[in-house]
Amino acid sequence: MRTRDCTGEAGRAGSPLPAAARKRVGAVPVWLRLLCFCLLTSVLGLSASAQYSIDWSTIDGGGGTSTGGVYTVTGTIGQPDAGQMSGGNYTIDGGFWGIIAAVQTEGAPLLSILRTTTNTVAVSWPSPSTEWNLQQNTNTISSLNWSNVTSGVADDGTTKTLIVNPPTGNRFYRLKK
Repeated sequence: MRTRDCTGEAGRAGSPLPAAARKRVGAVPVWLRLLCFCLLTSVLGLSASAQYSIDWSTIDGGGGTSTGGVYTVTGTIGQPDAGQMSGGNYTIDGGFWGIIAAVQTEGAPLLSILRTTTNTVAVSWPSPSTEWNLQQNTNTISSLNWSNVTSGVADDGTTKTLIVNPPTGNRFYRLKK
């Protein structure tokens, strides 16, 4: 049986080999080149964008109130990452989020609370409400520890506004005669 070395004949004109068999030895198909290019660029792209990572996390417990008979216990569980954490140009404040809430009093003007673009909170109500005083409380809505807000209220003639920095913990506001 005779064998033919087709490596020498594949590139010559007039070769007895069919056209499909006359390929360069070692030639890589175009689709395989494109596949390799896509894989290479995606791997390089992943390594270039992998500058940030979250390599640990915690699930902190919530809190609540438990009541039985004449006893009441209020508490929170788990705060290992409470406080400020930073690295490089980034800073994060960990812990439970506080709330700033409006408590609507029956018959009082509408009290609104909005976050500003400077990450503060604006507590506002209509200006022609001279008989109503803004009060705040850091405990609970039903607490008796309400106190009048005596400074920091701006009045533009249409709206009265108090700008508040986000507090640690909760803060409630209401209008009271």
